[in-house]
Amino acid sequence: MDSFDQAWELICQYCKSNITEVAYNTWFSRLKPVSLDFDRATAMIEAPNEFHKQTLLRCYSDLLKDAFQNVFGGGISFQICVHEELKAQQPEPDPFDQGDYELNFDTFVVGPSNRFAHAACQAVAAKPALLYNPLFIYGSSGLGKTHLLNAVAKEFKKNFPDRSVIYVKSEDFTNEIITAIGQGTTPAFREKYRKADLFLMDDIQFIAGKASTEEEFFHTFNTLYDAKKQIVLTSDRPPRDIAILEDRLKTRFEWGLLADVQPPEFETRVAIIARKAESLHFEIPETVCEYIANKLKSNIRQLEGTVKKLRAYHLLENKPINIATAQAAISDIINNSQPTPVTVDKIIEEVARTYGGITPEDIRSQKRNANISKARQVSMYIVREITQMSMVEIGQTFGGRDHSTVVYAVRQVEKDLKKDPHTKAMVDDIIKNIRDR
Repeated sequence: MDSFDQAWELICQYCKSNITEVAYNTWFSRLKPVSLDFDRATAMIEAPNEFHKQTLLRCYSDLLKDAFQNVFGGGISFQICVHEELKAQQPEPDPFDQGDYELNFDTFVVGPSNRFAHAACQAVAAKPALLYNPLFIYGSSGLGKTHLLNAVAKEFKKNFPDRSVIYVKSEDFTNEIITAIGQGTTPAFREKYRKADLFLMDDIQFIAGKASTEEEFFHTFNTLYDAKKQIVLTSDRPPRDIAILEDRLKTRFEWGLLADVQPPEFETRVAIIARKAESLHFEIPETVCEYIANKLKSNIRQLEGTVKKLRAYHLLENKPINIATAQAAISDIINNSQPTPVTVDKIIEEVARTYGGITPEDIRSQKRNANISKARQVSMYIVREITQMSMVEIGQTFGGRDHSTVVYAVRQVEKDLKKDPHTKAMVDDIIKNIRDR
């Protein structure tokens, strides 16, 4: 999609230079680039309404054809659709569909860094709840844990088509609980999750410290486990390192098998690059694969992102697939993936997520509810701890509060940290999550 956005800007520039400003603003400025399918050589453009679409086709079709010819050098046609047509063309979403090639065992590149986790996932998909239950996969972001979850789900559905699969991210699980409690639909929520034959949860570490979520998950886990249903969980760290997670949950996570995923070694990185290129139907020379693998060592998403960028450079700008082009692609990927500076907004969002049932707007507001007030104090403390902003600046950021309010909040949290191990663990965990993101 990024590559089509870039091409679309050039297409618009071409059209703008060949018609009046009024005509351009009336008929072209409101068009939206939707998708570019190189395999079908077709671009999709969205018009705001049917009249707009028909006018473009009647009056400006030749201009658009010339613009596409100018940018792509021929071979790419276009379709103009309105929103309703686009919606009708979209298939029912597959919860296990994660991108441009299927996340299954066939597309997962196995190496020493992930072989154990891969084998364990294959085992539970073939013989659920018999060998390793729960299966707990952990490792840093971007190493393929979500790929493995999807692969387990797809293999399980192939092996047991009549059994049910539930896949959920921990944040969505939390939000559903909050909604169910507010709307009085908790029984339906429990029925949904406790009837699964295969239950998969991504990023389990984010339920830590959320009392209602932990309680519901505890009983869901017990129900599924007692019924001999397979449970597969992922996390960015092993259970013992999820500081504010209840001990009863840590113990249950360790009942089955813990499998870690490490950054891929050189040969696996080269294989990942080649496999991704193959899935996108183009070839990268071995020397270029090795160059990329030597530069990007710790994140599979970066490797795959570089391959996508190379393909876009080749197709849109006719650049050769060589080391010079790879250098440009890597530069873009590295620059885009650098950790963003920790901002007050990120801190407030993470505190709100941890407390559950509280929004960032609540924390910034004048509300004095005990839970909101405590979350606000913790937010102020962490802002002070991470950013080193002055008390006055922090007060201004939190709705123009007086600096004395911030001083009180920071001191209150400092007292809590000294006397309450749970609060200390929670604050340490929030800070870790903020810095890891």
